[in-house]
Amino acid sequence: MKTAFITGITGQDGSYLAEFLLDKGYTVHGLIRRSSTFNTDRIDHLYKDVHDPSARLHLHFGDLSVSGQLTDLLHTIRPDEIYHLGAQSHVRVSFDMPEYTGDITGLGTLRLLEAIRKTGITTRFYQASSSEMFGAAPPPQNQDTPFQPQSPYAAAKVYAHYVVKNYRDAYGLFVCNGILFNHESPRRGETFVTRKITRAATRIKLGLQQKLFLGNLDAKRDWGFAGDYVEAMWLMLQQDKPDDYVIALGETHSVKEFLEKVFQKLSLDYQKYVEIDARYFRPTDVNILLGDATKARDILGWKPKVGFEELVDMMVEADMELAKKEKTLHDAGYKRADNIR
Repeated sequence: MKTAFITGITGQDGSYLAEFLLDKGYTVHGLIRRSSTFNTDRIDHLYKDVHDPSARLHLHFGDLSVSGQLTDLLHTIRPDEIYHLGAQSHVRVSFDMPEYTGDITGLGTLRLLEAIRKTGITTRFYQASSSEMFGAAPPPQNQDTPFQPQSPYAAAKVYAHYVVKNYRDAYGLFVCNGILFNHESPRRGETFVTRKITRAATRIKLGLQQKLFLGNLDAKRDWGFAGDYVEAMWLMLQQDKPDDYVIALGETHSVKEFLEKVFQKLSLDYQKYVEIDARYFRPTDVNILLGDATKARDILGWKPKVGFEELVDMMVEADMELAKKEKTLHDAGYKRADNIR
């Protein structure tokens, strides 16, 4: 039985990865931040009480800014595999919080690598790199495409990406970079544009919301399903040698196209409900991302199972169920503060 350690386990990717690894018989340890409110919704269905002898999911309070604690955790857990998914991952927010983004998204990776080096544990390490690192680079983008980051988040990810490569070369660590293009799901955070759209559209359909405010509708992204992409993370760490891979669906769609498809599926005209708000524009934006995952297909044997249309259907269906539950509560007198941003 293998043991895995996941940072960012309460996020979209972390929850799907935890499911995937538990199904394979792993014992899974996850790093979570202390909060006065519970933030474990995405993994609650996986959790068993620690007193249950069959429990294989264990959560540890910690923070990527505290190097000593990370070192202690790795020394105690001694995981066979480490999946580093934790970060300040919102691109627009990184312009508002550049220093924090650099510390957690960039230096957080370095702290984990140093923890591996100092403890001397034998482990395999996955770094969640991002397609945002390509920035203004012309498509299609693969492992050899030069990075042209267009945000503090992307710049921090570039730093993390290169420090992983450096520790691989300098210390012989088994460390991999997975350059994942946009991947979505019903578990995506509500401030990310795809989920923001599906959440708002279903609420509008049921009369729970009147308007949806968005930024740049012309930006094009390569959107896949997060559940498919976590398998690629695992496959990277099962290889004989560590390497870097692009993971992508291989097709690009604009925000406007995603928006139109969602509203069409609900028999709504998006133009009646959507307004452009300048606050959602980035100071520097990325026009188009399109991934070339040939290397992952050839070496890892990975290929996505869920296409773009299926992804849209999946997200609309899940958020419609959520909106229906909300409507029931609303009709019973419960008022929800509209905190969708």
